[in-house]
Amino acid sequence: MAQLRDQHLADLHRRARELGVPRYRMLSRDELIESIEERDEQEPAGREEAVDAGLERRGAEESRGGQEEEQEEEEKQETDFEVITGVLDRMPQGYGFLRLSGMHEAEGDVYVSASQIRRCELRPGDEVSGPARPPRRGERHRALVRVEAVNGQNPEEERRHFEDLTPAPPHRRMFAPDAELDPLVRTVDLLGPLGFGQRVLVLAQPRSGRTTLLRALGSAIAAGDAHLCVVLADERPEEVPQWEEALPEAEIFAATAEEEPREQVREAELAMGHAKRLAEAGQDVVVLVDSLSRLALGYRDPGRVKRMFGVGRELGEEGAGSLTVIATVLEADDSGSEVREALETTENLLLRLDADLAAKGIFPSLVPQDSRASGEEELRDQDELEKVRRLRAELSDMEPGEAARALAEQIAATDSNAELLNRL
Repeated sequence: MAQLRDQHLADLHRRARELGVPRYRMLSRDELIESIEERDEQEPAGREEAVDAGLERRGAEESRGGQEEEQEEEEKQETDFEVITGVLDRMPQGYGFLRLSGMHEAEGDVYVSASQIRRCELRPGDEVSGPARPPRRGERHRALVRVEAVNGQNPEEERRHFEDLTPAPPHRRMFAPDAELDPLVRTVDLLGPLGFGQRVLVLAQPRSGRTTLLRALGSAIAAGDAHLCVVLADERPEEVPQWEEALPEAEIFAATAEEEPREQVREAELAMGHAKRLAEAGQDVVVLVDSLSRLALGYRDPGRVKRMFGVGRELGEEGAGSLTVIATVLEADDSGSEVREALETTENLLLRLDADLAAKGIFPSLVPQDSRASGEEELRDQDELEKVRRLRAELSDMEPGEAARALAEQIAATDSNAELLNRL
């Protein structure tokens, strides 16, 4: 629109304000003109100026063979458009797609224009809601008409940036000491209390019960108020439906074995970006990752998984949430020991699953002597802390198998960890 390009910036700002263009003062001149043009096209009431501007625009509209009339008709029927919610996957070219089922490309994905992404300052992993129109001639995908919500918030509200928020020590328990929980979850909570914002590292041998442990933790977490995400890397395709059945409340992001390693890494990073966006918006988010050692193969660098694991934190800003990461490392993988070295001292809680214990029928197959926790004093009161330390001292004098069996028997004989500790 030549007329717009000739106008003074103050006039463009006035026109943008009249059209309701969000954050118009932050846009460059070209972006501002593009946004005004889009608003003019979307609002019939604002079309009169554009028609009077000259025959050039009118000729362009006619040459589109009635496409503008088709668009106007669609806008009249906007109330019939389906309102969708999806996770934004941004392309290198600037536009993106809302993934409606996991992070995979699918037939029902919704196109998001580059101008919408710029205008609403959308970031990869954002959960975006809004009406979607059907594809027009020559288009493969539905398109987002407008952004109505980002991570459950008004898109025009000021948004936080995860990296700018101050990390705080985990100080909020996931489960009360007197909660009646699965024996697996109770064992973990005894060895090191689970808190929001932790980084929990599970060292697992093959056939040691890591999937069972993660699903038990996921079920207990999903029963509360936290938002649960599951990231599966290099998973067998037939196991994905089993995860979905076991944790119907969770968002499952699965990169199966037939995918290229770089695609597995990309999907895992997008899922983690989604978790960060939700935490920025004030939610407590828990991400189960299975496994970091498989992702390290995709990165071709064990050290790079440290960045993914290290995002776990309690966010100290008022109104912000937390991001908890519970991740496995497969000790039998070639990259397992290297990943463990890269993550050494990064975790708040370290757990180890032993295949020999599982083979002997000892469940949970956690080795008490190989588990360690930091920052317990922030999560337990003094009385509970002293009792837990006394319990650990008793277990440390036993052989691993004897200690695991003794702990399992005490858990089976009580309804909660509080009852167990009170019996000591």
